[in-house]
Amino acid sequence: MVRLEYTKGFDGFEKSIEDLAKNKGKLFVYFTGEKDDKGVSWCPDCNVAGPKVEAAIKEFAEDDTIFLTVDVGNRSFWKDMKNPFRLDTRLKLMVIPTLIRWKTVIKLEGDQCEKPDLLEMFFNED
Repeated sequence: MVRLEYTKGFDGFEKSIEDLAKNKGKLFVYFTGEKDDKGVSWCPDCNVAGPKVEAAIKEFAEDDTIFLTVDVGNRSFWKDMKNPFRLDTRLKLMVIPTLIRWKTVIKLEGDQCEKPDLLEMFFNED
C-alpha cells in the first residue's frame, strides 16, 4: 500500500525528506500551494492538478511507494524569488504544482501534473 505523508513549509520538507529517504522503495514529492480551511489552495493550477495526481497515485504507484505532499506556504511566500524552495539546489522549484521522483531528474511541473498520460509515465518510468 502506498504510504501517504504530508508536511508544511521548508523546514518540514527537510525533516521529512531526511526521514523518508532512508526507506526502500520509490519516494515521490509533490509541491503544492497552501490550502484554506475548505481545502482549496490559493494556487488554481494546484486545485486542478491535485485530484488528478491523487487518482494517478491510486492507479499507478507501486505498493512500496512513499508519496510526500509538501505545502509550500501562502501566495506571498511562494512569489518571493528568494524563498528556500526556489533556492534549494536539490529542488530549483520554479512553478507549483511540481511532482518530483526523489533522487532522480524525473519531474512534472505546472500543467504537466494535470495530464493523465504524463502521470502514468511518471509513476511507471524506471
